[in-house]
Amino acid sequence: MIKEIFLETIKIISIVAVLMTVVEWLEIKFKDKIEKFLTKNIKTQIIGASLLGVIPGCVDAFLVVSLYCHGLVGFGALVAVMLSTAGDEAFVMLTLIPKTALLIFLICAFLGIIGGFLAEGIGQKLKFKRAKICPIEIHHDEFNVKHFLKEHVLDHIFKTHIPRLFLWIFLTLLALHFLIQRFDLANILPQSRLLLIVLAALVGIIPESGPHLIFLTLYSQGVIPFSALLVSTLSQDGHGLLPLLSYSVRDTVNVQIFTTLFSLAVGIVLFWMGV
Repeated sequence: MIKEIFLETIKIISIVAVLMTVVEWLEIKFKDKIEKFLTKNIKTQIIGASLLGVIPGCVDAFLVVSLYCHGLVGFGALVAVMLSTAGDEAFVMLTLIPKTALLIFLICAFLGIIGGFLAEGIGQKLKFKRAKICPIEIHHDEFNVKHFLKEHVLDHIFKTHIPRLFLWIFLTLLALHFLIQRFDLANILPQSRLLLIVLAALVGIIPESGPHLIFLTLYSQGVIPFSALLVSTLSQDGHGLLPLLSYSVRDTVNVQIFTTLFSLAVGIVLFWMGV
């Protein structure tokens, strides 16, 4: 059993590693243009941040958090990227449920924009303080293959992300296999679809995208409905929110409160629709 799960994890993580490498290269190549577009005005900040969040990985969230900490984008953009991003787990979603993943990314991008404008309006009414503007150092060095392979692929992807993802995937598959063999998960999980949606929203508070894998795996096995997976994706911010925590606990709490309540509201609407 363990051998099969290990091989399945290797298969998944191999595809994820390739996807992460491609996305990393694209984000490095177009980083300056993305920053220039995002800092134009409130409208482009929110729409751009939400669309950027759809890109798999944590770099998009880190970029928006950095711009926010430098006072170059507002609270709405910060919320937009956190609602739309699925973090590193987006790569796993593309591997396990590619068609559904693309649909979820599209929905999250749309809801991220709506949530971003709502958050910006609320932030202005509550007079949230913004960071002071300060210059951001932008490097215009030519693309260097050796530097990319060492610093970004080896040190960033394979030493930082892959081990953590591998461990989460392996342990999740192992735990679910154990539970499926011995229990009826349909009876263990909340019988009420509404309670399941609430659980998905609350789990998203955890500042790590790994728990989202549980909902992803359960959905891929037909145990939970689409609404629970969508709410889980919306609510979780992954570790993209951690840099903000070191900058401002208050802002981090505000983002978490808004994304959790917004995700819960979306889940309730889906519940009423019978999704």
